[in-house]
Amino acid sequence: MMEGRVNQYCEATLSIVVRSNTTTQLIDAVIDTGFSGFLTLPSEIISTLRLSWEGRDFATLGDGSSCTFEVYLGSVIWNGQYREIYINESETVPLIGMRLLRGYELQIQTIEGGSVKIDALPNVI
Repeated sequence: MMEGRVNQYCEATLSIVVRSNTTTQLIDAVIDTGFSGFLTLPSEIISTLRLSWEGRDFATLGDGSSCTFEVYLGSVIWNGQYREIYINESETVPLIGMRLLRGYELQIQTIEGGSVKIDALPNVI
């Protein structure tokens, strides 16, 4: 099980470790159930980690507009194990998306300081 907290802005957050071939960094990320990808990181963190560029991806944002993301390859510690994922570059707070949460149960106490729990669903992963 992974555990996080709801912050003062009523955002469910989780600290995760992101790794490249040469370095690791602890990242505080916001869980975004409206984001269908794995993870977003700003360009500064992507540069620091020296993540390898994989290509571009197109997405429709919540306001209906379209945008292009630069996509990188990296690893995260997820449920105690390294997992290789695609990381979208976005100049916002790091976001955890639904692809990373796939096969897991998400529980959120939606009060400031409330608990965030992510647990693997049995027989899914």
